[in-house]
Amino acid sequence: MSADRKIEEIIKAISGKDIAIADKYHTLSGNERKKVIETLKPKGLKSLTNLIKKAKKRSFELANKRFISIAEGKLQTPVYLIDETLIEENMRILKYVKDRTGCRILHALKAYASFTTFPVMKKYLDGVCASGLNEARLGYEEFGGKVHTFGAAYREDEIRQILKYSKAIIFNSFYQLQEYGEKTKKGNVEIGLRVNPGHAEVTNRMYNPCAPYSRLGIINEVFKEEFPKYRGMVDGLHFHAMCEQNSDVLERILNSFERLYGEYIKELKWVNFGGGHHITRDDYNLELLIKLINTFKKKYKVEVYLEPGEASVLNAGVLISSVLDIVKNKMEIAILDTSAEAHMPDVLLMPYRPCIIDSGKPGEKKYAYRIAGPTCLAGDIMGDYSFDKPLKRGDKLIFTDMALYTIVKNTTFNGINLPDIAVIRDGGKVELVRRFSYKDYRNRQS
Repeated sequence: MSADRKIEEIIKAISGKDIAIADKYHTLSGNERKKVIETLKPKGLKSLTNLIKKAKKRSFELANKRFISIAEGKLQTPVYLIDETLIEENMRILKYVKDRTGCRILHALKAYASFTTFPVMKKYLDGVCASGLNEARLGYEEFGGKVHTFGAAYREDEIRQILKYSKAIIFNSFYQLQEYGEKTKKGNVEIGLRVNPGHAEVTNRMYNPCAPYSRLGIINEVFKEEFPKYRGMVDGLHFHAMCEQNSDVLERILNSFERLYGEYIKELKWVNFGGGHHITRDDYNLELLIKLINTFKKKYKVEVYLEPGEASVLNAGVLISSVLDIVKNKMEIAILDTSAEAHMPDVLLMPYRPCIIDSGKPGEKKYAYRIAGPTCLAGDIMGDYSFDKPLKRGDKLIFTDMALYTIVKNTTFNGINLPDIAVIRDGGKVELVRRFSYKDYRNRQS
């Protein structure tokens, strides 16, 4: 079939609201996708967005059955189980944003760095963003593409290595720019400055880069005074002020950012909108994000970067655990071989109550349990849950959305082993890619 004929059929299917068109769209070449987008009118583009999102949602709904089936098998626990096909579904959403805007998207390694799935991810993204030397090196060696590195402050004995692995380095102060700017330019590495956009809507101060007294990002008063001295050295500005939020929040941040820094943007090459964009979430407003990016690019004639981390692997992995024991103290308490403290630390840090497949809130179902970990920390508790059937020792529980900020943050507290890492490859085969042992605990100590 000719390319023009394929495009005609896709346009027709979009108008007919055929959900199957999503897969066909994704298999088109870059030029063919571009032609589809250029051909569609605004209403058709919105329909295409809705069909792509519906198709992705259906894939994730089917995946829960797959997770349950695998958990019921002989897989040893605890284990992080990552579904490569679901990561690709997320990648397709990110690629669609690129198709519609021409923006660049970098994956944030701070959220997820399991390089066994990088071959799938790098087909869709432009590279990675790193937070220091080791992440920059991992991105350079395992992902490829662009590596943008931001550090709150750089060590003198690491800067040459960081420059070796990075396409761009982002400084958090004019002092650091003064110290390392010349070395950066000599290494043909682009220079960015992280600024405080003056607006954020993150309620937990622990995660709010714009909270009072924040060390992250140059404030406007300092920027206005110092920037003219370094004007010719700087290629781009970077801000990051979001955490698991929708594009309406980005719109308000952009309004503040432009008010504070708009007069400087047109002389730059790029602006990085940072991370925290929950682009692959079902209720995320993709059309607004696309509009914001396109409007900004047209107004300032610069490249726009996004660096989502969670969005890359959102809901694409689970943590499977087994019930070791059930004790009683005014209620039934199930002790698992998985620890909130060691294996999913954001449960305690954020804090939040993770979802367990086929569970309910306390009182929602007949049998109630407190779910807890095996460490000596009294607060090693995931939360209170209810189930249709009584739990038994040996039962397996599946915690959802456990690819992000778990593997990168877990610890061997109490000497407890790290969970295995397994991947569901395309075609459904489960591959155990890493099993940890005593050596991993011992070698971290001394």
